[in-house]
Formats: sequence, C-alpha cells, structure tokens
Amino acid sequence: MQNGFNAYAAAAKTAQSVVSPRELEASLLIKAATRLQSVADDWMNREGDLDDALSYNRRLWTLLVKAMIAEDNPLPVGIKTNILGLANFIFNQSFKLAADPQPQGLGILVSINREIASGLRGR
Repeated sequence: MQNGFNAYAAAAKTAQSVVSPRELEASLLIKAATRLQSVADDWMNREGDLDDALSYNRRLWTLLVKAMIAEDNPLPVGIKTNILGLANFIFNQSFKLAADPQPQGLGILVSINREIASGLRGR
C-alpha cells in the first residue's frame, strides 16, 4: 500500500513541476474568478466572504503587475500596457465593491479573469 502512495506522490510532484508559468497564472486566475463567482451566486449567505475574495484577486493582480513591469519580461509593450490597464480597472472596481458591496459588480471581475486565463491557455 505504501508503495502505491509513494508512486502517486512522486507523480503528483512531477506533474506540479512541469506546469508552465502561463498555466499556473491561468489556474490562479480561474481560482480567483471561482471565488468571486461563488460569492455572487450565493450573495445572501456569502456576502461576508466578499472581502477575502476581493483581497485574493487583488493580491493575484498585484503579482501580475509585478511580472509585467519586471525588466526581463519579454512581452511586447502593447500587451504590458493592456495588462496594466486591466489591473488598474480591477483595483478600482475592487475598491468600489469594498465600499459599496453589490453582487452584480463581481461579474466584470470574473469575466476579466476568465478571459485572461483563456488567453493564457491559448483558447
């Protein structure tokens, strides 16, 4: 039994190490979108989770901004500019939602995250 577990653990570790940075970013964006969507879908019971979901999304976008402005980032300036503009919108929308919580305001954040994730995955 232990041998089976060890083989599974080794395969899982290998799978994690071969995930591309783009796939990791896409997965994290989907995770953030899912958290935001779950709050919106069950607003009456999950409104208290809004701050955590928004905070997770802001931290993720902060990391994306940091990657965009890194000197060694090979992306074209136009793409960097677009991502930075989206990040600015994400931050502003997040602060608006924190000040005036509305479930319908989460939809745009969810859509942006899902669209960027889709693009990262080449879909």
